[in-house]
Amino acid sequence: MSARSQRPVAVVTGASRGIGLEVCRQLAALGYAVVLGSRDLRRAELAAKELDPEGERVTAAHIEVDNSVNVDQLAQRVRKRYGRVDAIVNNASTAPDLWGIGGTTDLSPVAEALDVNLFGAWRVIQALLPLLRSSPRPRIVNVSSESGAIALMSGGRPAFSISKTALNALTRTLAGELYRDGILVNAVCPGPVTTDGARSGGRSAAQGAASVVWAVTLPNGGPTGTFTRDGRELPW
Repeated sequence: MSARSQRPVAVVTGASRGIGLEVCRQLAALGYAVVLGSRDLRRAELAAKELDPEGERVTAAHIEVDNSVNVDQLAQRVRKRYGRVDAIVNNASTAPDLWGIGGTTDLSPVAEALDVNLFGAWRVIQALLPLLRSSPRPRIVNVSSESGAIALMSGGRPAFSISKTALNALTRTLAGELYRDGILVNAVCPGPVTTDGARSGGRSAAQGAASVVWAVTLPNGGPTGTFTRDGRELPW
């Protein structure tokens, strides 16, 4: 068995830029073997090379979370190369209705958002769960948003918001089901991330990613079924 296969293995979707890329960067720095996934393989390859020019810690992967065949192929490739998965980070997301209003929006973007933001994460989890069960420290982290918090909802962006609410519900369901297996399942809101956090008042991608990595690196017996930012709980 190669030295590389001895590393903990993390699969990150939607990882060729932004928070996903930063999650990969931080996990690689912590010693993980990272599968950097994107629906655009070329972008994934360029991102992986940026993070790890020698190709020792970060591997590019073509991951289309709304394509069941592709996700199943991913699971086969990961099984063949690594034999297990230690962390799944469901970061792939779409926001097709930035200006939508629930009372009048076309339902096509709602279906699109659910297929990526909810079912996409669900497909990846189901495909990789058998490999996750082989890990001594299995973690699932669903990258969510405060927009999905029912307690904070006041209208707007219905496709994105409702799909993230559903993702939070999936998080709670799986956390309850998998608790006895030692699999921690948590949702994380990385917060409003901007490209120029210092001047705009937003957070950097690195700060947002750190919230996600916190949930990936929880110890055995740590919290599960939570919705957090920076390790602090958010309202559901």
